[in-house]
Amino acid sequence: MDTTQRTDQQRSADRRRRELLEAADRVVLRDGPQASMNAIAAEAGITKPILYRHFGDKGGLYAALAKRHTDALLDSLRAALDAPAERRERVEATLDTYLAAIEARPQVYRFLMHPADGGQVGEPGFDVGKHSVPLLRRMGEELAQVIEDRLDLGPGGQQLARVWGHGIVGMMHAAGDWWLGERPCSRAELVRSLADLLWGRLAAAGDKVGGPGF
Repeated sequence: MDTTQRTDQQRSADRRRRELLEAADRVVLRDGPQASMNAIAAEAGITKPILYRHFGDKGGLYAALAKRHTDALLDSLRAALDAPAERRERVEATLDTYLAAIEARPQVYRFLMHPADGGQVGEPGFDVGKHSVPLLRRMGEELAQVIEDRLDLGPGGQQLARVWGHGIVGMMHAAGDWWLGERPCSRAELVRSLADLLWGRLAAAGDKVGGPGF
């Protein structure tokens, strides 16, 4: 098989994988955590064995969907952090971007963070910790890198940036999960309250010399 043929086959496989993920997204938007491999296969117009061939199992499909949505969310968070505004405004915009994302697609959020105990009969559910914890860890490390690159935290700055990164992500996740379930206040009120909580040390830290600024 020559290089051109291999490249064409890879492009075809990548395109088919995207189509299957889009079908899975439609089912998740409809069914949330109850989304099943049978329903996704039916939506895609294929049999379940073909779906398994592309993703291995439900966990493999979940991981692919999680990466797809986490990539999109991280792109949105980076854009909020890079916006031309004062630091406090960018902190609030970043918090609001996360909350707006889970509010706009609550079924997707619940699928990623609160998988059901089981789908159809004979179909295993998700191990919540196995699948959702890596998403939060990835977001924490990404935010930690942003903080380290932009703020002068002095000696031990790298470790402190990781503490802050994972702490902020944990706060956003816990507060957002509670808010999405109970809606005790408006999104704007929650954003202001969380920003107030973070603002003390973030306001005091100077920008790193030569960095992009925070």
